[in-house]
Amino acid sequence: MTEELATRRLEFHTANAAETIAVGPQLLKILSPPILLILTGTLGAGKTTLVKGIAEALHAAEPDEVTSPTFTLVHEYEGEREGKPVSLYHLDLYRLESERQVEQLGIEELLEDDAIVLVEWGEKFSSIGRRAAGEIVMATAGGDQRTITVTLR
Repeated sequence: MTEELATRRLEFHTANAAETIAVGPQLLKILSPPILLILTGTLGAGKTTLVKGIAEALHAAEPDEVTSPTFTLVHEYEGEREGKPVSLYHLDLYRLESERQVEQLGIEELLEDDAIVLVEWGEKFSSIGRRAAGEIVMATAGGDQRTITVTLR
């Protein structure tokens, strides 16, 4: 892990899916709800795998229970952090085409005091970009290796 404090940027390097899942608890140390983050990366870059680790760290779901919300658009998990309830929302906007469709999801309502909202393909929509507190970029580095760059504003 590399950390640049001035820019609030963290970088993780993982060699396999298990290591990507293990980044989840590390990310929770720096995420303070309510927060919305955009997850970017190509198809298969490991975005949902990372969400598995965050959900597991929140005691919200086991990794094999977390799947991509490509067709349902939103998956909700209820967990806890430091003894307090936390809602984890995992959104996938890949299939959406307009800001109007995004508005109909009611993302503002998801951003409760105790919510972590992770949005795949959110970079497609300026309204998500304006609401986001940062971005998690997943990049493949050959085989199962990943570089995960977290930038917080």
